[in-house]
Amino acid sequence: MPKSGKEGQGLRVALVASEFNFDVTMMMLERAKEEVEFLGAKLGPVVKTPGVYDMPLAVKLLLQRSDVDAVVTLGAVIEGETNHDEVVMNQAARKLLDLSVEFAKPLGLGISGPGETRLQAQDRIENAAAAVRAVVKMAQRAREISR
Repeated sequence: MPKSGKEGQGLRVALVASEFNFDVTMMMLERAKEEVEFLGAKLGPVVKTPGVYDMPLAVKLLLQRSDVDAVVTLGAVIEGETNHDEVVMNQAARKLLDLSVEFAKPLGLGISGPGETRLQAQDRIENAAAAVRAVVKMAQRAREISR
């Protein structure tokens, strides 16, 4: 196993995970925690929301905190019999992006879907680690830009 990195040193990363599709999202949460540690960042608050649609409020409250440098959202929006999955994902993603810009803090979109099956969602659990890597990189670059 490779040694842990220092890319995230000095960063505090909060995680927000949807409880909907719990079997997938809790594995995503564990993978994200591992990646935060691997990158040398500190794990901030971990918040569980009922679903992806409920995430923006939790994210806003976390981004307002001075002890949170970045947030990663984790969820799986699985296709149902209607277009509900598209509505949920589109609205949540748009608001989450707006919050990241409003608070000038990176936000990782570790939410898979819409239009995916449960099997596809399970295959995308590793995307949680990619979302953590993305916020760590963006936090570093934001610091460089702000100097």
